[in-house]
Amino acid sequence: MKFLTQKTAPCIPSSRKTDPVLSNDQIQMLASELQQSQASRVQVEHFSKCFPGMTIEDGYRISRAWVQQQIADGARVIGHKIGLTSRAMQISSQITEPDYGTLLDYMRYDCTASGVLDIPADRFIAPRVEVELAFVLKAPLRGPHVNVEQVLAATDYVTPAIEIIDARIEQFDRHTKAMRKVFDTISDNAANAGIVLGGKRVAPAQVDLPWCGAILRQNGVVEETGLAAGVQGNPAIGIAWLANKLAPWGESLQTGHIVLAGSFTRPVIAQKGDLFEVDYGALGVLRFRFV
Repeated sequence: MKFLTQKTAPCIPSSRKTDPVLSNDQIQMLASELQQSQASRVQVEHFSKCFPGMTIEDGYRISRAWVQQQIADGARVIGHKIGLTSRAMQISSQITEPDYGTLLDYMRYDCTASGVLDIPADRFIAPRVEVELAFVLKAPLRGPHVNVEQVLAATDYVTPAIEIIDARIEQFDRHTKAMRKVFDTISDNAANAGIVLGGKRVAPAQVDLPWCGAILRQNGVVEETGLAAGVQGNPAIGIAWLANKLAPWGESLQTGHIVLAGSFTRPVIAQKGDLFEVDYGALGVLRFRFV
C-alpha cells in the first residue's frame, strides 16, 4: 500500500481468501502510513482491502505501533478511549464487543466555565463529535479480573467529555463505497483524534451514572440528546472491560489516566466555523468551536 501523495497505483487486494497474520514489517509499514496520513491530512485506503486476512489482533498491533511512533516523536500517553459501545454499532461492525484506543497529550483540549474554546479545524481530516463521560483514575486498574465496584473505587472523579473522532483510513472506499471494516477502525487508534474536557468533576458515588445526560447543540440547533445508560447500561462497565482487555498485552490503566467510557450519542459531523454547546445539566456546559 502506498501513500496517496506519491500518486502511485491504488492497492490491489490479494486474490487469496485469507492472508497470513501480518508480519512485524507490515505492521510498522501500516503504522507509518497512519503517521503520514495524520501529518498530510490525506486519507489512506482500507488496510483490510490490501490484507483481507488481517485479524482484530493485527489491528491492535498496528494501533500500538503507531502510538509508539508518536511517543518516539515526543507524545505522552494520558489514557484510553472505548468505542463501539452500543449494540447497534457492534452489529454494524460485525463484532460482539467494544474497541479501544490510546489518548495522547496533544489530543487534549480544556473548556473553561465561561467563554468558548477554539479548536483548530486543520488538525483534523474529517472530524466528528461524540458526547461522553470521562473517568479520571486515582488508583491503577490491572486486569484480568477487574469489576465495576473496583472501577468506582479507583475513580477520582467523573466529568463531561467530548471525543473528536477522525478517519486517517477513509471511512468509505473511494472505489466501491464499501464501509471500512472494524480492523481498519481499530488500526486507526479506534478513530480517536481529540478529547475536550470541562464542566463539573464529581465522585462516582455522587451521581447516578446511567442517568447522566446531555443535549448537543450545533450552531444553535439541537442535533443529539442521550443518556449514559446507552453505554452498556452503565459507563463504568466499559472501564472494567478495558482494564481486563489490556491485561493480555501486559498493560493496565494507571493513576491519573483519563478513560473515555464511550459515546451515548451518534457522531455529529464538524466543519470549520461550527459552534458546539453540550449541556450536561448539573455537570455543566462545554462550549467550543472549530476555527
